[in-house]
Amino acid sequence: MSVITPELLTRFDVPGPRYTSYPTADRFVEAFGEADYVQALAQRQSGTVGKQTPLSLYVHIPFCESLCYYCACNKIITKHKERSAAYLKYLGKEVELHTRHLGRGQSVSQLHLGGGTPTFMSDEELRQLMAMLREHFEFVPGGEYSVEVDPRTVDDSRLAVLAELGFNRLSFGVQDFDPAVQKAVHRIQPSEQVFQLVQAARRLGFESVNVDLIYGLPLQTPESFDRTLEQVKSLRPDRIALYAYAHLPERFKPQRRIHAQELPSGAAKVSMLSRSLDALTDAGYVYIGMDHFALPDDALAVAKRQGRLHRNFQGYSTQADCDLIALGVSSIGRIGATYSQNAKTIEEYCDLLDQGHFPVVRGLALTRDDLIRRSVIMALMCQGHLQYESINLAWLVDFKTLFAKELSQLEDMQSQGLVALSDSGIQVTAMGWFFVRGVAMVFDRYVQADRNRSRFSKII
Repeated sequence: MSVITPELLTRFDVPGPRYTSYPTADRFVEAFGEADYVQALAQRQSGTVGKQTPLSLYVHIPFCESLCYYCACNKIITKHKERSAAYLKYLGKEVELHTRHLGRGQSVSQLHLGGGTPTFMSDEELRQLMAMLREHFEFVPGGEYSVEVDPRTVDDSRLAVLAELGFNRLSFGVQDFDPAVQKAVHRIQPSEQVFQLVQAARRLGFESVNVDLIYGLPLQTPESFDRTLEQVKSLRPDRIALYAYAHLPERFKPQRRIHAQELPSGAAKVSMLSRSLDALTDAGYVYIGMDHFALPDDALAVAKRQGRLHRNFQGYSTQADCDLIALGVSSIGRIGATYSQNAKTIEEYCDLLDQGHFPVVRGLALTRDDLIRRSVIMALMCQGHLQYESINLAWLVDFKTLFAKELSQLEDMQSQGLVALSDSGIQVTAMGWFFVRGVAMVFDRYVQADRNRSRFSKII
């Protein structure tokens, strides 16, 4: 791992999309609305392949009891627990609308409850939610059924309820174990609490436990984050997601409570990332890609070894590429060659459902160019290689001609040992996996156009 130098990280670990979709959500347009979404559902229902392929479900629960200053998620801060009961009724309306167009009993192989804080809901409300989903959809055995958990909102008995409801994967938001950092971001949770919950999750038989970490938070130093990593290594979750904090107070109001002078320098952030890569790989974790790590026997690591990784709006997955129905305020879904997003405010979301409409307010119908580039980007990010011939046959194009400019751009990465170019294809090297976002960005037509516009605007 020593070959992953701070210099390489500074040059190639560049800010950019996470490519949970291509094109990315910032390219969605308001011209795409309910009528387009209904048409996409109709095409799925009438198509043989669509009906035979299991669905993925995402349910967004926006409520949180307290504000985490770093958070950029769509959330509603409230102590009023009754709000989730009312919200549950609107989720039911949205599910009913989907059933009207797709029919009951569509197979589901993946479910993710995100937020906000899904465990803001009471045990009884979670039971009602799962009963409602099971009434309308058929959950297949062996699927991935996961839920995000704020450790401050659960105990052993609540985890037992989640297991009873069929969830087999948990994701705990930890971010940092350092008490001073926790205080600075308004998220105080003793490490002992997290350790106890992870132990309980293992006793209850959850198949995979993930821990989220963030580097670049206020008061963090490379040395303090080393101590957090030591505790995480002792905790030994099955998966670890290591995210970089992006300070954008002009876009995300809660971040204005963070004191900019307390943020670590750029060099310190690079050092934290470099030392994290060393620490986690030395501890036996496999680097999956895009800031995700897993133990060698975890299903995600096995899928990577076997070339079966996929990527969707929840990140890397072992589930095959499939349509995603997104439920709840601000949630993003995919049906066929379209993406859609629900209203971002709960008032607009509820108003549209009260009128009998899908709450879709923006989205995108993918062009042929989008679809070709999506297949290229996902091959690189999930399998780490692609053969020109497979793209040529699938899309009736000449890869080398179509992407001549992109292949030229990759030559610099090849000289740094990040990719290997041959007459037949592109291979991301072992070191290149740590910079796969940068490799993918070369094929992102929108990102490249933005860069060109920026360059020319500076010249003009």
